[in-house]
Amino acid sequence: METLWSPWRMKYMMNPDPVQDCIFCKALREEDGPENLIVLRRNHAFVILNRYPYTTGHIMVVPYAHVDSIEALTPEARAELMDLMAEMMVLLRDLYQPQAFNIGANIGKAAGAGVAGHVHMHVVPRWSGDTNFMSTIGETRVLPEELEVTYRRIRERLAR
Repeated sequence: METLWSPWRMKYMMNPDPVQDCIFCKALREEDGPENLIVLRRNHAFVILNRYPYTTGHIMVVPYAHVDSIEALTPEARAELMDLMAEMMVLLRDLYQPQAFNIGANIGKAAGAGVAGHVHMHVVPRWSGDTNFMSTIGETRVLPEELEVTYRRIRERLAR
C-alpha cells in the first residue's frame, strides 16, 4: 500500500516543473484546435486566445521559449512577437472593427502576471462602453461571442 507521503511526492511538490506545468507549454504539446485555442504558429512565437478574455478577440502572442522576460528572448523571437502583434491587430480590426486596443505584458508576479514564468503579450480589442456595471459591480464579464466561435472566425480569416 502506497502512503500519501513519499520523498518523490515531496520533491515534486517543492519543485514543480515550470515547463511541464506551464499552460502555454502544455498548449504547444497539443494539436491546434478549440481545445488548446492556438490559432497560429510561426517560427519563434504563436498566437492563442485568452481562455478568460476581457473582450471578444482577446488574444495573446507567446514565444515558444519558456522565459520570464522579453529581454531573455533572442532578437528573432522579439521581432516575431512584435510582428505577430501587428498582424493580429490588422486581423482583429478587420474581423471585429474595434475602436481601440490595449496591448501589453505583465512581467513578473508583482506586475500581475498570471503566468509569470512564460512571458506573453496581450492584444485586447476595445470598444466604448465594453466595461460596464456587470464587470464593475457584478464581477462578471459579458462576451457577445463564445470562444469556439471566436477561434473559428480567426482561423477562417487566417486561412484566406
